[in-house]
Amino acid sequence: MEDVQEQQSQSLGQDDENEIVIENAASVHGEPPQDANGPPKVDSKEEILHDKVKKQIIKEGHGPIPSKYSTCFLHYRAWTESTQHKFEDTWDEQRPLEMILGKEKKEMTGLAIGVSSMKAGERALLHVGWELGYGKEGNFSFPNVPPSADILYEVELIGFDETKEGKARGDMTVEERIGAADRRKMDGNDLFKEEKLEEAMQQYEMAIAYMGDDFMFQLFGKYRDMALAVKNPCHLNMAASLIKLKRYEEAIGQCTVVMQVLAEDENNVKALFRRAKARAELGQTDAAREDFLKARKFAPQDKAIARELRLLAEHDKAVYQKQKEIYKGIFGPTPDPKPKRTNWLIIAWQWLLSLFYSIFRREKRKAE
Repeated sequence: MEDVQEQQSQSLGQDDENEIVIENAASVHGEPPQDANGPPKVDSKEEILHDKVKKQIIKEGHGPIPSKYSTCFLHYRAWTESTQHKFEDTWDEQRPLEMILGKEKKEMTGLAIGVSSMKAGERALLHVGWELGYGKEGNFSFPNVPPSADILYEVELIGFDETKEGKARGDMTVEERIGAADRRKMDGNDLFKEEKLEEAMQQYEMAIAYMGDDFMFQLFGKYRDMALAVKNPCHLNMAASLIKLKRYEEAIGQCTVVMQVLAEDENNVKALFRRAKARAELGQTDAAREDFLKARKFAPQDKAIARELRLLAEHDKAVYQKQKEIYKGIFGPTPDPKPKRTNWLIIAWQWLLSLFYSIFRREKRKAE
């Protein structure tokens, strides 16, 4: 496999064939949507896709739309329209939904109609009538949807694969799934070279979607090694892209997945290095230094790690000097003691007393 190499230097500066290098960069695809106040407020024109399905675009996508039997990967949130009760969220679960258009579940008919009109990377708000959702009876298990509930979906189409028969991941052999993921990874690297970072991350997430936790759990030996050789670089390449986009918290998450969730690899030098870079950008200098030092333990000759540790030391010195100046300005230098003012009245009074005492003693001696 031949992947992206952004820089040519030593060790972390020269990555292996699986991963993108990102050293000096000052889920994927756009900021993950927030739902603190329920469904998003959208001002775009409403598009009627069906009597019971309407769509409003939140973010434009790119390329063609999927055809029937395409395998689509998407994230979505779902609310009942009347109560604004959220009953499902794949972003929270960090697990995109796989949907084969034309073979979707009955309760997802309205969602499928909306997805079939979307381009890769597009995010939209769908209004779906209860007839194309959970029906007149609703659903009282999981998810819990009341009877005759119209539904609001916030959907993002990560991407899709065109297949004649609509072959799901579960129907693929291990080699087919790993091969499909590897092709997505390579497509992502090509997009990264063209600075199309959001599109590149869509490809990386598509690749990761082929190798979910349930799939990885079943793999042993050479097949697990083959899968990790594709999946780990996708997470690290996403981290590289996220650092470029200044989305540092998400970059930290991608590196942590490699070290902890996929594990077996908690000492992955590239993951430590990129997580440290993101932490340093967030001002988490102590945590960043800890990651850099741990990475240096496994790559003691790496120049990139040494450079970053030097930059952290210079940063700490600059912060110390700045704080010193601030405190100096607040408290100021220690003031010199003020000289006491001379009280001439007291001095005159003391002189008179001394004079009277001298006269008294002299008169006393004459009398004797």
